[in-house]
Amino acid sequence: MSTLSPTPADRTELRARFRDLLAAEWTKFWSLRSIPWVLGLSAIAIVAADLKSAQYTRDHYTPGDGDPLVMAQVALGGAFDLTAADILMLVGGGIGAIVIAGEYATGLIRTTLAAVPDRRAVLLAKACVLTAVMLGFGVLTVGVSFGGSQAILSGVGIGQSVTDPMALRYVAAAVLFGPVCALTGLGLGTLLRHGAGAVVGTVVVLFFVPSIVTERYRWSADLLHALPLPAWQRLARTSLAGLRPSEYPATVAGAWITYAVWAVASVAVAAAVAHRRDH
Repeated sequence: MSTLSPTPADRTELRARFRDLLAAEWTKFWSLRSIPWVLGLSAIAIVAADLKSAQYTRDHYTPGDGDPLVMAQVALGGAFDLTAADILMLVGGGIGAIVIAGEYATGLIRTTLAAVPDRRAVLLAKACVLTAVMLGFGVLTVGVSFGGSQAILSGVGIGQSVTDPMALRYVAAAVLFGPVCALTGLGLGTLLRHGAGAVVGTVVVLFFVPSIVTERYRWSADLLHALPLPAWQRLARTSLAGLRPSEYPATVAGAWITYAVWAVASVAVAAAVAHRRDH
């Protein structure tokens, strides 16, 4: 039995409906009063932590001291350090989890699905809005942190330019880290459907698991390198000098793949679970 393919008019209507769905999800996202506060305060915390790190480096750096590659790494570390990454990871993952788990907890999801029965379209729209917000948040916070920290460090001759390939990778990895964590939270929120449980689950996956897994064995190294935080750490390393040698080191290409897999898989799993569980 043959099936009719969508006509150009049908495709145009579908695009228009999805735009309307995006607009609705955008409005719904910002209707959560806590989100602007969380994003605003976390942005201040991230920028403050990075500028403080850069100022500390400036105060304790002796010009002409150390390997140039190592000092370039030190300078970039002031632009977005581990403290900033932890804040961004927890904020992004938490918001991603609450965006969907909160709807299930309040029952608002029933209204949404009554208006738009296509659950996969709803999840995709949520993912698009979440990605856009966290990407913009990353560009703003990382951009301000990078510009401010490198201005501080330029006084001792180690400030980096964003046009440098290593610096560009460093900035890109930091900017994209937020959306990856947020989509991970969205996936876990869809699976658990409980606000507190989803946030705790996100913290465990993104923060706790990397802290207990090591590179001692091949299997554990593979597991560690497949997690978002270690992937960011590898992308943030412009030089491996000074690190403890590892038999199973992470690669830059593998880290980018980890970013992509977590983002795509989280949305795919969330859409599949929402579609099957509610039918």
